[in-house]
Amino acid sequence: MSKEKTENLDLPIYLFHQGTNYKAYELLGSHSGVKNGKKGIYFRVWAPHAEKVSVVGDFNGWNKDLTPMKRVSEGGVYEAFVTGLKRYDMYKYAVTNNGKTVFKSDPYAFHAETPPSTSSKIYDLSGYKWKDEEFLKNKTASYDKPMNIYEVHLGSWKKHEDGSYYSYKELKKELVPYVKKMGYTHVEFMPVSEYPFDGSWGYQVTGYYAVTSRYGTPREFMELVDEFHKNGIAVIADWVPAHFPKDAFGLYEFDGTCCYESDRWDRKENKGWGTRVFDWGKNEVRSFLISNAIFWFEQYHIDGLRVDAVASMLYLDYDKKPGEWIPNEKGGNYNLEAIDFFQKLNAAVFERFPNALMIAEESTAFPMITKPADVGGLGFNFKWNMGWMNDVLSYMQCDPYFRGDNHNKLTFSMYYAFSENFVLPISHDEVVHGKRSLLDKMPGEYDDKFANDRAFLGYMIAHPGKKLNFMGYEFGQFREWAYEEGLEFFMTKYPKHAALQQYVKYLNSVYKSYSPLYEIEDSWNGFEWISADERNNSIISFMRRDKSGRTIAVILNFSGLDFPKYRLGLPEGEYKMILNSDALRFGGKGAVRKSTYKTAKKRSHGREHSILLKLPRLTCMYLEKIK
Repeated sequence: MSKEKTENLDLPIYLFHQGTNYKAYELLGSHSGVKNGKKGIYFRVWAPHAEKVSVVGDFNGWNKDLTPMKRVSEGGVYEAFVTGLKRYDMYKYAVTNNGKTVFKSDPYAFHAETPPSTSSKIYDLSGYKWKDEEFLKNKTASYDKPMNIYEVHLGSWKKHEDGSYYSYKELKKELVPYVKKMGYTHVEFMPVSEYPFDGSWGYQVTGYYAVTSRYGTPREFMELVDEFHKNGIAVIADWVPAHFPKDAFGLYEFDGTCCYESDRWDRKENKGWGTRVFDWGKNEVRSFLISNAIFWFEQYHIDGLRVDAVASMLYLDYDKKPGEWIPNEKGGNYNLEAIDFFQKLNAAVFERFPNALMIAEESTAFPMITKPADVGGLGFNFKWNMGWMNDVLSYMQCDPYFRGDNHNKLTFSMYYAFSENFVLPISHDEVVHGKRSLLDKMPGEYDDKFANDRAFLGYMIAHPGKKLNFMGYEFGQFREWAYEEGLEFFMTKYPKHAALQQYVKYLNSVYKSYSPLYEIEDSWNGFEWISADERNNSIISFMRRDKSGRTIAVILNFSGLDFPKYRLGLPEGEYKMILNSDALRFGGKGAVRKSTYKTAKKRSHGREHSILLKLPRLTCMYLEKIK
């Protein structure tokens, strides 16, 4: 970001120390400017307990004594001005405390060396000509719109034969048209902020403002987002404000003390992850993190953030034994500073970007995650429904013979489905570490695995809540996700896998085309049970409605038995089959060929009218009321 004139920094520095400078990236980091008539780069960094700080780089032979920085605020902001520098020049900060000097990358750098190298790079983000004005102008709130998210790890969606990554430019040419062809509305990137260790999948960040250079430059990442927008696809990025790794060049004890992390013994470390935990009560940390959220929306036109590990932030006793934590000032286990941070974070984002997505990955029953802060909520607008995910995956892994004893796992989610604005997530976490791929979780022989999978996906699309699935599920990858390898797209050469991919594509198109499947997600006005208690048959059925009353009936047979004459109670009228997961073209048996049904005055499921249909085993059907 270019600054071609000397500025009065008193106000932005003051706000930074107050925790309310939400564009701190315009103050700190490296920025072009003018001093005494000479063009150069201003470097600014926050290191409150440092004895001295200097800038080092190729320009001064990495000599910590040649370019000292001046302390320009009592709160610990340091500044230096250096001439003769250009884009991509590398630098670090030499931070000295108690006579020990550590070379640190810039927490606010916009670009970085490709790991394992760790230097920051000078990079001006200005100048890119965005072409997504129409997309952004037409963007509205997502509550009553379809949201079908394709979760992607950019480093392993595809790889070259030599094992190298696809670049942002290559992903622009291949990933964007694939996501569009498959009919997704949103794409979600696993973390793209710079990180040192591939095995962390990006969840241990060292460069919060630097899009990872593994795949290219910041400008090329802008082009990727722009291309998604030009194709009508919104972009969500994973964001990690909970913790950071203990790499010496990163945020870890940045000024020789606990700077970004808490200095309290019970709060500064997540032992399970081997990371340090942010101090969300510290004003400068709030400025850093909230500014970072704003930065992704403003500079990269991101449409939403999926906020990682929210539960770990909300609870003082998260993953801790008795004696390993101290209660808050009210005697409870909530982290009050984290709660206040989330409320301020979400308020700041929505004030500037009213139609943004702020999605909490939160795995507990913490109340009002998606309610406004002024009524005591955290202020997110969506939350991952981890309870639904755990229940239904457990159910689906049961042999159909035993599903009757687990029927409540299929129906329990409706007790709380409207308590929050939910996203139904089948994410990367469910297909690693021995959990098996989605297709391989399914019981039975080869054909039954596909039949179970198709029925499950039909159920997921029909269940209230927005949708998220992890890459590879759509064509039935059998192998677990491995970040070191690309997806096994060659599997689509096999008929069953090709048919599953076509099923997912069609299912996605049905979801987008039929408003009863997405328009009312927050009340019983959009959902009505037909039959929730047929546990002995492992059958459920229900209706989805939109605001106009348009109706789709959904029936699912998760048993291993065919029901050749199943009577389904429905409102009087005529119905058209719009989805049959058992169709031949989707890899099914093709047992049902009838496409329209007219109700007869025969009582079933507490209704005066019903239809008679053939209900194959392991099948999902959608019936639209057309008259």
